[in-house]
This record gives sequence, structure tokens and C-alpha cells, in this order.
Amino acid sequence: MKKVFLLIILGFVTVGCEMRSGPQMTPMEIQSLQTREFESSKDIVFPSVVSVFQDIGYTISSADIASGLIVAESTADSNFASKFWLGITDVKQTKANAFIEEIGDITKVRINFVNTRQQSDWYGREDRQDNQILDAEPYRNAFEQIENAIFVRS
Repeated sequence: MKKVFLLIILGFVTVGCEMRSGPQMTPMEIQSLQTREFESSKDIVFPSVVSVFQDIGYTISSADIASGLIVAESTADSNFASKFWLGITDVKQTKANAFIEEIGDITKVRINFVNTRQQSDWYGREDRQDNQILDAEPYRNAFEQIENAIFVRS
């Protein structure tokens, strides 16, 4: 009886670990979604990306043209009612980073958007969830605006 019970529990654990929502993207599909090439120099593309991040509502945390890295975050959205009544904070935010590199005559830009949710309670327990955004629309929108910003600067 114990063996049957253990097998049932093991089955639930195994099935629970394998449940995923929707089809999974391969690393190459993700890279293709997040990367674009531009026929402009890094000196034009880098400030264009910084400008677009600011235009779409991000605050630049750090930007270094030498390394080509830009780190930005959106404004935080907090649920005041749960904090007031339950003592639980629930903060949602989107973070973004871009890596810009010049290869010959082209400049590659790779952007990554991540939804972050951080929760804490009165006892000091904290939980954080980061989910990479794999929807094509935010990337398409950002790259279209970057292309326009590059055109204006060129």
C-alpha cells in the first residue's frame, strides 16, 4: 500500500514539473525576436536606443557606449489596497536591457524585456518572479522606433 501511495505522489510530482504553458521557443527563435541589424555606426545607434527607451517610458539605470550595454526599467506599479489591509506589498515592473555591438559596417542591437513581480509581507518574507517577454509586439514596436530615431540622427 505504501509503494502504491508513493508511486501516485511521484506521478503527481513528475506531471506537475512538466506542465508548461504554450509552445516553448528555441534560443535561436528568441534571439531572432530580440535582435535587429542596422546599417549605421554604433555612435548613432546607441543614443537612438537610449532615446527610444526613454520615449516608451523607461528610466535608464545605466548606459555605457564602450561596452554597448543599456539597462532600463519602467515605473513600478504597486497595489496599495493589499499593502494597507493585508500588509503585503505587490510591485510589478518591466525591466529592459539592450546590447549594441558594431560588426563591420553593421550595428546589431539585442533587446530583452522582462516582467518582474516582487512581493513581501510584514514578516519580511520576499518573493520575486521574473518572466521574459516573448511576445513579438513590444520588440517590433521598439525596433520600429529605433529605426526612426536612427533615420532622424543620420
